[in-house]
Parts: sequence; C-alpha cells; structure tokens
Amino acid sequence: MTGKVYGSAAAALEGLLFDGMTIAAGGFGLCGIPENLIAAIREAGTRDLTIASNNAGVDGFGLGVLLATRQVRKMISSYVGENAEFMRQYLSGELELEFNPQGTLAERMRAGGAGIPGFYTATGVGTVIAEGKEQKEFDGRTYILERGLVTDLAIVKAWKGDAQGNLVFRKTARNFNAPAATCGRRCVAEVEEIVPVGSLNPDGIHTPGIYVHRIIQGRHEKRIENRTVRAA
Repeated sequence: MTGKVYGSAAAALEGLLFDGMTIAAGGFGLCGIPENLIAAIREAGTRDLTIASNNAGVDGFGLGVLLATRQVRKMISSYVGENAEFMRQYLSGELELEFNPQGTLAERMRAGGAGIPGFYTATGVGTVIAEGKEQKEFDGRTYILERGLVTDLAIVKAWKGDAQGNLVFRKTARNFNAPAATCGRRCVAEVEEIVPVGSLNPDGIHTPGIYVHRIIQGRHEKRIENRTVRAA
C-alpha cells in the first residue's frame, strides 16, 4: 500500500465490509463493472447486502456471483433481465427489489454525493414507482419526491487513475460509475492502468480524487453482453 494505492482488491476492502451494509456499484450492463472488487466481496463472505446498481450482472458474472452465493438481501436497480438466478430469488421471495428508472437512479446517486437529500421528478408518476412517495404539483404538472442515495461503500471501475484517485472512465463505462463513486461514504476504485500523478489532463478527469479513498489496478474480462452478428 502506498497512500491510496493498494496491492489487491482484498487489501483495498479490508476494514470496510460488514454484514447488512449498503453498496453502490458502478457499471452499465457488463461494461465498466468492478469485477475484482465484486470477487473480493464474494470471497470475504459479507452478507445481507443492499446493492444499488443499474443492473445485477448475469448468471456467473458481475453482481451475479454475489446472488449465486446468497450474499445479497436487496437490489436497488433499473434493469434486472438476463439473470435467471435473480428472477428465481425474486419470485420466490428470497430477494428484495426496489425498481428505479435509470435516470432516477443515476440522479439519486449524484444527489447523494452532492449532499442533496431529495429531488422531484415527473418520471414514474402514475405508476407503481410513485406508490408511497410524496407528490407535488409544479406549474400544473405532478412530480414525485425521490431521495438522494448515500451508501456505506461505492465500488467503481475506471479506465485510468492516478495515485491521488483521479479517475477517467472510457465511453459507456462512464455511465453510473461517475455518480456511484460520489455517493459512497468510502469509495474504492479499480482501474485498468495507474498513471503518474500529473499525467491526466485536468479537464478530462471525470471523478476527482477527493471522492476516491482507495484504488487498485486489476485485470478485467471484457465480455459482450449480447453478441449480435449479421448473416454473411
């Protein structure tokens, strides 16, 4: 360990995990997911987790590995398709699910990171999303109150980072990783490459190091979630 830089995912998570905790996980589908940190949480055996993530991975990969070991109690998600174990656990009552529209979930993370306790949105009005939530009218239109999201831990994956924790995400991987990084009381990032401090263009940094507490460099499997090919 040197400052914020740790030698492994397990070392970076040491002292941060506990049963019943909440975790914000970055990534969009299988793109930009913190797979090394997820694997370390699986090995640690931390249980009764509430995880806020756009999706729950797939069977055997991403957050799906934590579902397989029954370490997740509740998911706060937008898209939960393509995961048979998720479906089985949810339909059998073993897994709690809080559905959030994608934009709402991203804004809940961003708001939590910015110290904003809540915001009004028209998304979800008149649907099950609005059930039990405060509703208010602005300029003749109905909005529902959504709470900012603050979690015990955020785990994210970036393309590049430096020893101060400044992060750069690549293309689609920027979705959800940037807001997730800000809403955790502690943030651990894994990156493809750790670069020297000062080598990142300040105007190109997506998440400033002030939000990132620990960082590791890891190897990543870049899967294709749905392979679509054209007939020759």
